[in-house]
Amino acid sequence: MTMASASFATLLRVAKETSCDAVEVRTDLDGPLFDGLNADVAGTLAREHGLRILALAEIGAFNDLTAERLVATEQLARTAAACGAEAIVLIPRNDGHLTSPATRAGDLRSALGEIRPILDAHGVIGLVEPLGFETSSLRYKAEAVEAIESLASTDTFRIVHDTFHHYLAGDDTFFASHTGIVHVSGVVSSGPVARLVDEDRQLVDENDRLGNIEQLRTLVQDGYTGPVSIEAFAPIVHALSDPGAALRGSFNHITAPLAADAA
Repeated sequence: MTMASASFATLLRVAKETSCDAVEVRTDLDGPLFDGLNADVAGTLAREHGLRILALAEIGAFNDLTAERLVATEQLARTAAACGAEAIVLIPRNDGHLTSPATRAGDLRSALGEIRPILDAHGVIGLVEPLGFETSSLRYKAEAVEAIESLASTDTFRIVHDTFHHYLAGDDTFFASHTGIVHVSGVVSSGPVARLVDEDRQLVDENDRLGNIEQLRTLVQDGYTGPVSIEAFAPIVHALSDPGAALRGSFNHITAPLAADAA
């Protein structure tokens, strides 16, 4: 998402130039996935750059699992396997259609139960991403972890810790051992929390209000050693003439205090 206006080849080039070891590829941007390349060719191209394809994002409203969404999940899992991606991202329904906690929990368990054999068959992980918006049907990581554990499916599913959504939800829980990826973005807007939207999400710098470094510090202290993915939705980021330089600056801002902790 941070490179939403770039081609797949440019994404790989910038990722390599900024010393990343993996990329997360979106399915909801303009144009076809991988710019129309076959999945196996895209995977080969990534590996030639020394990069993993960490995940393909996303299946939306997965916890309102229709027959069509189940087919889409199978197709995305198949594509992930073909390109060598390790996971697909599962996004909950986010349209304000809220039901009782018991109904939401039941729908979540049912959806994960139906999706699990598909993921297992293709050898990919399902990354469940709670969204902190008030309109979201799955706001809190604890609910996702409870459903995953109830199905004894910790080998198939992980959660996404998104620093933006953690902040929006007012969440204070961290599940390092259940976390498969961390999404980070920075917000400098001074508006009310309830009015923050994806387009407010920029690169993390000294003006960030989300507490990204503190969130990462807690995860690391709790044992998290997995990937951290920059997920900036702001148009001003997508329009950067030199995204590599901006990303390096943001990476340095994030990693310097964490490295000092480890020293």
